[in-house]
Amino acid sequence: MPYAESDLLPISALQHLLYCDRQCALIHLERLWAENRFTAEGAILHRKAHGGRPESRPSGRTTRALPVRSFALGLFGVTDVVRWDPAAGGEAVPVEYKRGRPKKGDCDRVQLCAQALCLEEMLGRPLGRGEIFYGRVRRRVAVGFTPELRRATVEAAARLHDLIGSGRTPQAVPGRKCDRCSLRDLCLPRLGPAAGSARRHFDRSLDALLAGEGPTD
Repeated sequence: MPYAESDLLPISALQHLLYCDRQCALIHLERLWAENRFTAEGAILHRKAHGGRPESRPSGRTTRALPVRSFALGLFGVTDVVRWDPAAGGEAVPVEYKRGRPKKGDCDRVQLCAQALCLEEMLGRPLGRGEIFYGRVRRRVAVGFTPELRRATVEAAARLHDLIGSGRTPQAVPGRKCDRCSLRDLCLPRLGPAAGSARRHFDRSLDALLAGEGPTD
């Protein structure tokens, strides 16, 4: 059954989920957020992508910051750029901007594919491909919306709804990715189950500081 509009979740949460279930829950259930160099650079890149004006060239029309949604997947978001390719009958080609370099996993491709599935539902026509622009290497990588990628995207969307619907934050699974995560100091991955909810730990520390007791362990 289609999701209600009030149940739609942000497409960006798919990348959080595929990076780390706990990170996704901390952001979208516990409403925690912290910046680091990587998130700040990414935000700057997205603002530049969204801030340009629509363009019409012989190579095609360009739309920026286009709102999209899918009631079938239960997702909503805003595309960075959509190119309308005249050589393919005006086919929409979503373009996602990323600050780093191509990754081994599917998190970037799933996020782009989710935008494409939203566009397909809104436009009533299939999309064959998209692109990811990586700021570190300054190039675009073509992404085909294969049956395998579409299936992975649908499964990720369903898993996201299950996680948010459960209302539970998973325990941390420490790894190298923790060192790059902006939420590391809130997540406390090395403390394991004894750390409990990151939100509860944050609130206890804040209460202690306000009371002049210093931070809690």
